[in-house]
Amino acid sequence: MQTTAVILARRPGQTFVAEDLGLGTIDLPDLSAGQALVRNQYMSLDPSTRGRMDPGEKQYTTNFVVGGPLDGSAVGVVVESSSPKLPIGATVRHRMGWREYAVVDDSAATICDISVAPATAWLSSLGQTGFTAYAGLLPVGLLQPGQIVLVSGAGGAVGSMAGQFARLMGAGRVIGSAGGAEKCAWLRDDCGFDDVINYRDGDFAAELPQLAPDGIDLFFDNVGGWQLAAALANMRINGRVSMCGAISNFGTQEQPSTAVLIETILRRVTIQGFIVRDYEDLRGEFERRVIDWLASGELVDRSTIVEGIANAGAGLAGLLAGANVGKALVRLSE
Repeated sequence: MQTTAVILARRPGQTFVAEDLGLGTIDLPDLSAGQALVRNQYMSLDPSTRGRMDPGEKQYTTNFVVGGPLDGSAVGVVVESSSPKLPIGATVRHRMGWREYAVVDDSAATICDISVAPATAWLSSLGQTGFTAYAGLLPVGLLQPGQIVLVSGAGGAVGSMAGQFARLMGAGRVIGSAGGAEKCAWLRDDCGFDDVINYRDGDFAAELPQLAPDGIDLFFDNVGGWQLAAALANMRINGRVSMCGAISNFGTQEQPSTAVLIETILRRVTIQGFIVRDYEDLRGEFERRVIDWLASGELVDRSTIVEGIANAGAGLAGLLAGANVGKALVRLSE
């Protein structure tokens, strides 16, 4: 059997464009014991996909090969099975996205209970997106009730979850940064952020101390660059920074000097980078809390959905340019 897949057509330049990807046909293996054939319904668009297109070694994942298929998180329905753990008709989450059909091992797939949340939520609030936000706030960020939290890239998938989780965990104030009036209004009106800085139309470095005159306890950073530099200058003594991402690395703006790190000494700031897979022991606790928040209506889970595998490259380009609100997904089938 063969399936349509997204192929890395060439290594991207400074700015990723949709034409860096193409469509191709790949062979699927016959099912072996412990495997299932899945018709993918949705796949996740993630900033980390861009980094995997570059040559060179990565610390926690693999690079894509020019001419080869991409992969990433997806949910789909089992249509054939050689595993009792993956019955036909079950909705499963796995890592073989960027293709319409996939053969998955039962050891690398998770059944999703769509009676408690729709399939899209298992890639968003209940997926690696939400789990990343959860880990960055608790075991990494050591969030305590009443503390002041700043979230960069707050209009995106992880950022919108991080801000909402912080509010639900009792943060004293949640401040976000986002690009564009629509995202800022959504974060304030629907997601419960106390304040949001529109970094595209305003001066982030000037507005931040006005919104947090007493300083920031925890900065959940998805952006890096100048927003990180401004945050460091406004941290409280013994503040913490959870380094989740640095999407500014993929832009053309000049990056700040490492001289800004003097603030970590003056303010005794702890900066910790993290990879969510290191906290897998918290998965059950995380899912139980998020399912309750979704059921009560306290948590907003919004997705920007691109239709069809042929538009996956354009969807990723839009994500990297900040066009999405909430989680960015591609619908592959009904």
